[in-house]
Amino acid sequence: MKSVSRDLPQYENRILAALPAGERDAIKRHLSSVELPLRMVLQQADQPTEYAFFLETGIASMVSTLRDGSTVEVGLIGRDGVVGLASVLGTERTPFDCFIQSPGHGYSITSKRLKEHFATCKKLQERLLCAAQGQMVQMGQIAVCNRLHDIQERLARWLLSCHDRTDSDELSLTHEFMATMLGAPRSTVTVAAGILQQAGLIEYSRGHVTIRDREGLEDSTCECYAIIRNETARLRLL
Repeated sequence: MKSVSRDLPQYENRILAALPAGERDAIKRHLSSVELPLRMVLQQADQPTEYAFFLETGIASMVSTLRDGSTVEVGLIGRDGVVGLASVLGTERTPFDCFIQSPGHGYSITSKRLKEHFATCKKLQERLLCAAQGQMVQMGQIAVCNRLHDIQERLARWLLSCHDRTDSDELSLTHEFMATMLGAPRSTVTVAAGILQQAGLIEYSRGHVTIRDREGLEDSTCECYAIIRNETARLRLL
């Protein structure tokens, strides 16, 4: 893993930013600044988690891979959470892969060190448990959404969730990648993206999606987006 020399700034990650000075100083000594390039694997399914990652920018996707090789995204993690929660929850591993879908940077810490801080830092423990709650709600609601709602609503939800985790209206996303994340045929996602574009809600060109009308996109999605966002906001993770 390549570490990058960078002075520690005011944290963008909502967990780190919420820590009181004493806990922040304690954990800071064990954080390593890392670049998070596209497709970087942060966690492998059914493998012990050696590191946890606090994203400052960028977005990571948690993905379930089936026997036939098909994949479906089951969760998004950005500055609202941490990759590697299994280590502090005592389960050590998860059946999902997790990789970077939108590049950025963040901080890594060994799972061993994070467990030590979890045991002794009250605020960190509270924030990590809130992040676990946020992930649980997100996964459950995504399962509902994938079962009951059409691809256009699901695509709008997914784009809004990505937009929540970045400061830019520009998202680097190909139709193929969106199809993989949504568990839908590429042609179906292309049609859904075309409908959103014709409505003036997004603009799509050569692997880049631009959010043009955030309010309109919210109106076009299903209630699943609001449920996930409201819970994340209630937990003070956005």
